[in-house]
Amino acid sequence: MEEPVKKFRKDLLEVEIFATRDAMGRGAAAEAAQWLRKRLSEKESVRAVFAAAPSQNEFLAALCAAPGIDWKRVHALHMDEYVGLPEGAPQTFGSFLRNAIFDRVPFGSVEYIGSEGTPEALCARYDEILRRKKVDVVFMGIGENGHIAFNDPHVAFFDDPVLIKKVDLDWKCRMQQVHDGCFPTIEAVPKYALTLTIPAMTVADRIFCVVPAPSKADAVYSTLTGPVSETCPASILRRHPAATLYLDADSAAKL
Repeated sequence: MEEPVKKFRKDLLEVEIFATRDAMGRGAAAEAAQWLRKRLSEKESVRAVFAAAPSQNEFLAALCAAPGIDWKRVHALHMDEYVGLPEGAPQTFGSFLRNAIFDRVPFGSVEYIGSEGTPEALCARYDEILRRKKVDVVFMGIGENGHIAFNDPHVAFFDDPVLIKKVDLDWKCRMQQVHDGCFPTIEAVPKYALTLTIPAMTVADRIFCVVPAPSKADAVYSTLTGPVSETCPASILRRHPAATLYLDADSAAKL
C-alpha cells in the first residue's frame, strides 16, 4: 500500500498527503477498497456515490483493480449531471463514469441521473432513488472554487432541505471544465446542472475525498485553514466524523 508522506487532522477531517498524484490515487484506492471489503463483510449490500472528474482518474483506475471487492453487492449512484446535453454525450458525467468504472466492474446496479428530460422530473426520480436506502459511502473531489458536487458557493447550503436540485454554475466552476479538457471554451460548458446537495452526501457513513493538481491548491488551503462556511463548501468535511482528504504535493503546496 502507498504510504503518505504526511498525515494530520484538521478538526474531524483526516488529511493524507502523497508525494505524487499516482501515489495519491493508489493510496486512496487501497484504503477505499479495504473499507468496502469490511463493510461488505458486515452488510448485505453497499450504496456508493461517485464523483465524475479527471481528478478521480488515478483513484478510480486503482479501485477497479483492487482485489477482493464483491462488486455485485455494490449499488452505484453519482453526484451530478449537466442539464440539456444529449444522453450518452461524452461530456456527461454518466458517460465519464461509465468509461472510468461503471462498465469496468460488475456493479449490482448503477443509477444514472440522466441529462434529458425536465430538471424537475429528473430530480424527482433521483430523489426517490436516494430515499430508498441510506448512502454508505461517497467518493468525491473538490472543485477549484471549493465546491463539492456542483454545490458552488452561491448555491451551497449545509442544511439544504432537498437531496438533489438544479443549480446555475458559477464562472470559476465552468472554467474548471475547460481547464480539465472537457470542453473547448467556456461558452460550450452548460450553464446549469443537477447536483446532490450537501446533506445528501454528508449523510454517508464514510467519505473519501481525492484532490490532486496545482489548480486545486487554493481550494485545499481554504478548505483546511478558513472557517467552516458555505463560502467554501468543502470545509463541511471538517465536521464529518469519518472523512479523509487525499492530496498530492501539488494540491497541498499552499498548506
